[in-house]
Amino acid sequence: MAAPTALALVCTLQKSPSESSSELIARHVLDALAGSDVKGEIVRVVDYDVHPGVSIDEGSGDQWPTIRERILAADIVLVATPTWVGHMSSVAQRVLERLDAELSETDEDGRPSMVGKVGIVAVVGNEDGAHKITGDLFQALNDIGFTIPAQGSTYWNGEAMGSVDYKDLDSVPDAIASATKATARNAAHLAGLLNTGGYPAYE
Repeated sequence: MAAPTALALVCTLQKSPSESSSELIARHVLDALAGSDVKGEIVRVVDYDVHPGVSIDEGSGDQWPTIRERILAADIVLVATPTWVGHMSSVAQRVLERLDAELSETDEDGRPSMVGKVGIVAVVGNEDGAHKITGDLFQALNDIGFTIPAQGSTYWNGEAMGSVDYKDLDSVPDAIASATKATARNAAHLAGLLNTGGYPAYE
């Protein structure tokens, strides 16, 4: 069986080519996943015109279907978001709203389309909120059908009201690097198990 693949949905508010702490931590997670033979790629969501809505396609000009195809092809989906006023970014919230449509998209055994995929999270910010954001994302991803691995998140919080971002660090703190490796290791392991076993058919 082919090795698992990963897709990082980077939910920064900054369009490319601006530097992004959310993208940097996502790249660190993908680098760690590569150590488990998982190939990954990044989508910076704000570079696409993702319309508001809760369907798989919101009509003319909506570019969510392009992102959705890449999600469907991945075994592991990482949501990486900055912290804004204590919450995930509006881009991350829109991703969740669009993913809600997957509950109605089922396979031949009645399973929602995201069942069998692994969901993980990365959060960065100069304010408190990483644990709440992670909890909110975990609950939403699980509701949609993703499976969350043990220690399935990594985060960095800078000094409150500070001006140093994750991308400004000279090196990644050991505790963050360790959490990132654990997230990647456990996600890769879980994806392999789901690929070989999977969930039973829905009644």
